Amino acid sequence: MRRWFFASESVTEGHPDKLADAISDTVLDAVLTQDPLGRVACETLVTTGKAVVAGELTTTASLDIEKITREAIADIGYLGDAQFSADTVEVNVLIHHQSPDIAAGVDRAEEARAGSADLYDLLGAGDQGIMFGFAIDETPELMPIPIQLAHRLAHRLSLVRQNGTLDYLRPDGKTQVMVEYEGRIPIRVTSLLISAHHSPAADIDNAMRHDLWEQVVLPSIPENLLTDNISFYVNPSGRFEVGGPHADTGLTGRKIIVDTYGGYARHGGGAFSGKDPTKVDRSAAYAARHAAKNVVAAGLASRCEVQLAYAIGRAAPFSIHIDTAGTSEIDPDRLEKLVTDFFDFRPGAILDRLDLRRPIYRPTAAYGHFGRPEFPWESTAVAPELRKSAEAL
Repeated sequence: MRRWFFASESVTEGHPDKLADAISDTVLDAVLTQDPLGRVACETLVTTGKAVVAGELTTTASLDIEKITREAIADIGYLGDAQFSADTVEVNVLIHHQSPDIAAGVDRAEEARAGSADLYDLLGAGDQGIMFGFAIDETPELMPIPIQLAHRLAHRLSLVRQNGTLDYLRPDGKTQVMVEYEGRIPIRVTSLLISAHHSPAADIDNAMRHDLWEQVVLPSIPENLLTDNISFYVNPSGRFEVGGPHADTGLTGRKIIVDTYGGYARHGGGAFSGKDPTKVDRSAAYAARHAAKNVVAAGLASRCEVQLAYAIGRAAPFSIHIDTAGTSEIDPDRLEKLVTDFFDFRPGAILDRLDLRRPIYRPTAAYGHFGRPEFPWESTAVAPELRKSAEAL
């Protein structure tokens, strides 16, 4: 049986791109707290001594965006740094209203203008585009194991910094995991990489390497996937004293593969953070994951990828495609019919089904949008009925 290898990376909440995502999603949550119908497209740039928050807001909410930005930066741990700190950073706010042409298509979809009385035909897609959702039975979360392990490492790296276990760590960091497969089965982790932002006093060659293995790797990677000959890299370029936005400019939406499936499945190209749920880049990607996960949870396939495509101003998807890579337990045409019967992919239906008009987005800004049970699109409550219907066909 063929053996092959796949690697995925993750980053910590203090990575510059993730800091930008966090600020954008904090603005979004602040709007939705006051105005569930608010429209938000918020982009953030962070660099040495500066944070620029730009985009479009259409809302009744009253916000102090500079204060929101400083609080998000402080929450992640950038305090007291001479080059980038929540209390000294220069915050530039460049916000305007959503284009009236886009708003018109969202507020009244083409179907509604044609006379449809269906409430879900009222809300049109805010843009054209393609979105993918994916699930696979490699992990209990129904996620590809390389990205799931990379997220565990990144989250643990932040945790041991925050709780003081490794007090020389700083907020920035990256992880990478390579997994060896035999056929479709992941059999071991062959390589691990941790790049950890640290204080000048850190001993990266001895104590830090030992600490990261004991405090980050062992609690994060299942014992059965670790072997004696694993390759373990710590800060392979040398010291990592200069990090965060001072070392690397961060932008909202620049970690779309980290946010999704680690490259294991396809991606439509649209980013998530800073976008309210009328933007199908975000909500339809969540709906596609929800559908794919329930197909796999129902035992109808061992892997499932759902592609959705939209046209701006239309409610109904431009197209729907289901791909199980030959693992479907039923006829693929029947499976596609089941998915379209059980899951309404019009934007209004998605918002209602997943209850997306509420402030739940700030936690998505780091460690992936999928494979985390706290999010509504991760529910597998539909799976039993999906299975029952498949058996009745």
